[in-house]
Amino acid sequence: MAAWLSPVHLVGAHCSLEPLAPEQHDELVAATRDGELWKLWYTAIPSPEGMSTEIARRLDLQAKGAMLPFTTRDANGVVVGMTTYMNVDAVNKRVEIGSTWTAASTQRGPFNTECKLLLLGHAFEALGCIAVEFRTHFFNQQSRRAIERLGAKLDGILRNHQRASNGTLRDTAVYSILDAEWPPVKAHLRWQLDKPR
Repeated sequence: MAAWLSPVHLVGAHCSLEPLAPEQHDELVAATRDGELWKLWYTAIPSPEGMSTEIARRLDLQAKGAMLPFTTRDANGVVVGMTTYMNVDAVNKRVEIGSTWTAASTQRGPFNTECKLLLLGHAFEALGCIAVEFRTHFFNQQSRRAIERLGAKLDGILRNHQRASNGTLRDTAVYSILDAEWPPVKAHLRWQLDKPR
């Protein structure tokens, strides 16, 4: 893997992100069963039976310098999902935060906000990224709203971008946050975490 992007452990009050490892398999299977997330037609989330293959795929991309995968844990240390830096462009210092999924019981709380705060902070402050991208299916409204709440701006829609697992063509919504936008985005995310719930 390129020296620019190497495994790191990121820790907050509501979550921690640790390097993906095969030993996390059973915990990841339990997490994906929480909400049967693999059944969502508009996203690609590993099924319990496909988890070993997905871990191997992500670790292979890491070995090639194209991805940095994380396992996510909640404040109690329970594995609740996966996320990655992907589509790594070390020359131009750009990454996409994607291939993210979170157990249904952990969604809609401070967990995702803090995960993104940690990932964005590392990308802009430690890696010196000039931009961080987010991509999702046009019809994944929950994901699109979450990305927009982060402060990312819609760059555009890639029409007929790729085939979904059910054979339909996916239109991909592409968002980004630029390095100059990071300070107000960071302040906003910090405010969202600190405000009373």
